[in-house]
Amino acid sequence: MSEVHPETGPVASSPELADVIENSLEQAVGRLERSREFAKPAATPQVLELCRRLMMQPGGIERLYLWAPRLDRAGVFLGTDWQDPKTLLASLVANTFELGDRQTLVIECLSQLRALSVANGSYVRAGFSAEQAHHFLSQVLAHNLSKVFSAGVSEAERQSQPDMTRVVNDLLHFLVEHVGYEDILGNLTDEIWRILGQRPIQVGHVKAMITQIAITLARGDYSLGDARLGADRLISALFGPTKTSLDDLGIPHYRAYLAAMDFNALQQEARGFARAMHDVGLVSDYHAAFLRWLLENERVELIPDALGLSNTGLDSLQCYSRLVYQLIEEAIYPETAQAVYGLAMLLERGVLFIPPIGPGLWRQISLDLSENANAAISAAFGHALPARVFLLAGTISVLGQPLGLGQGNNPTCQSVRAISMWSFNAPDYLLHLIDQVGHFDGMLMHFEGASINSAELPVDLTRAVPIDSDPVSNLLVPHLDRIYLQMGRLCADRGEDPHRWINPEFHGWWVGRGFNIAVDVATGKLHDYDGFLRNFFACYHPLNNGNQLVIHPQPAGLAVTDSSARFVGWHAITILRVALDQSGEMRVYFYNPNNDSGQNWGNGIKVSTQDNGERYGESSLLFNQLASRLYIFHDDPLTSNAVWGVAKEELQNVKEMAFSSWAADRIT
Repeated sequence: MSEVHPETGPVASSPELADVIENSLEQAVGRLERSREFAKPAATPQVLELCRRLMMQPGGIERLYLWAPRLDRAGVFLGTDWQDPKTLLASLVANTFELGDRQTLVIECLSQLRALSVANGSYVRAGFSAEQAHHFLSQVLAHNLSKVFSAGVSEAERQSQPDMTRVVNDLLHFLVEHVGYEDILGNLTDEIWRILGQRPIQVGHVKAMITQIAITLARGDYSLGDARLGADRLISALFGPTKTSLDDLGIPHYRAYLAAMDFNALQQEARGFARAMHDVGLVSDYHAAFLRWLLENERVELIPDALGLSNTGLDSLQCYSRLVYQLIEEAIYPETAQAVYGLAMLLERGVLFIPPIGPGLWRQISLDLSENANAAISAAFGHALPARVFLLAGTISVLGQPLGLGQGNNPTCQSVRAISMWSFNAPDYLLHLIDQVGHFDGMLMHFEGASINSAELPVDLTRAVPIDSDPVSNLLVPHLDRIYLQMGRLCADRGEDPHRWINPEFHGWWVGRGFNIAVDVATGKLHDYDGFLRNFFACYHPLNNGNQLVIHPQPAGLAVTDSSARFVGWHAITILRVALDQSGEMRVYFYNPNNDSGQNWGNGIKVSTQDNGERYGESSLLFNQLASRLYIFHDDPLTSNAVWGVAKEELQNVKEMAFSSWAADRIT
């Protein structure tokens, strides 16, 4: 076995040569470590080339695994997309393995080895916990199951970069050896169920993982134990949720079967689709095809069964049947199948009974998208359907699932939180913004009486269009980000946290004008922390405010920590409600814009997304636990919130949880 070096030709592979390469790597990494930050990019290519050469040697992956922490600290990822591991998307790794050039593949391999070092506890990386790393690697392996369980190399791989293909396969098998073969499919199945329990709008990555599980199980007898039943339910929900679609023969054949069915058979088919959809949270392409067939063949009396509607949803459908049928005709296709669940939830929420919603949806049905809006949506969702169809389907999902939004890889969580809050509390305003941006390429908002038009903001405030979000976020987030940043600029010189003024202007009139912050902005140290906590109890704890419930969703800010309770950063959430759970403990139920809201924040504080009274899309923590991570909240200054006996022991418990985590170095 040999590698071809561009300058010296064939180079023999041997342990001795690996030692020579590693010695050269030691010198190159030393130079990188000594380089100033601005000079590191110039010193990095030599390090990457030596890493590539070492990867080609027997045992090279194992050697580089030991190097990974030092390479990261030296700055080999500086200035690249891999610089911050918590922003990486596991779903993109497979494309990199298939299409990346040689240097990109080397960086990707090193990134995976870094994640493994963090997952195994041999490297502590700020902002990237061992649990996050393990979760990331599990998803990477899930998206590359065809390589992990493949017996050979495909012809495409053979023709592209056969040497690097072998390295990638060696890397994946090295990862599997450490993560565990027995864990991949079983843990992956459990993880999919956990994610679907949050009812996200964007499920493309989930469908991809289920597809890989189906292919892998079809190729061999891999034991899943108790997880096998869960895997089979996921696979059937996606590819064959009913008796007629079970063989997965394709949409044309399925439609031919429907034409030969009587009413009873069609009703069983409709109810089968509804059961699978509400059970799993996924919608099969056959389900969308079935709805379109019912509409085309004037069997609309079966649509309530196909959507699994309760009396509330049925009332909505009967009152606004013409609009609902038009939404199905315009927006529901196999390519937009997930919007079927959004439509069912839209009807169940009774959103159509809000007077402006019907006219707003009719307006969007006929919306003529601008050239820029068309290009942005098509770039993210392809050209199988017109961009306006993807946008309308996305709007249906967002209106039906306000808490199913995720920020994707967009760094500004405030924008996605705002979209969710408007869908939850002011859906007519959301439709207004979609129309503005979709038609005019601009969004008009006001800040303290002055208008702000996103189309007129300077280029330096423009962020890249998100391609990993839902269609509504894809359209609105770039404009919302610009406006949010502009509002920040307008109050940057006031010497206080700008959210005091931004949140009410940006989100809506219902945001409390009273502003509470736990830290001094100038120093970052805690400021009147006892008063901050007492006011939070007085505003939000039903037993301390005369049983006053949360009426409108309120923005708040958390000091997020990792699984070791180390401070990670500030994060925007929405407080939705405070209530007793089934165990009789007071919990705060909130919306977290992250794609996956189940997180471990250390010292026993684990964010719950189900089994503690959460509704779909909600996260929750015990009241004291959330209070210990809170640093900003709003209240109404005109409301008298008398503190009804907040126990000193209770406040002390909250303070101890804060002092042992994010506030450890902020105590004055």
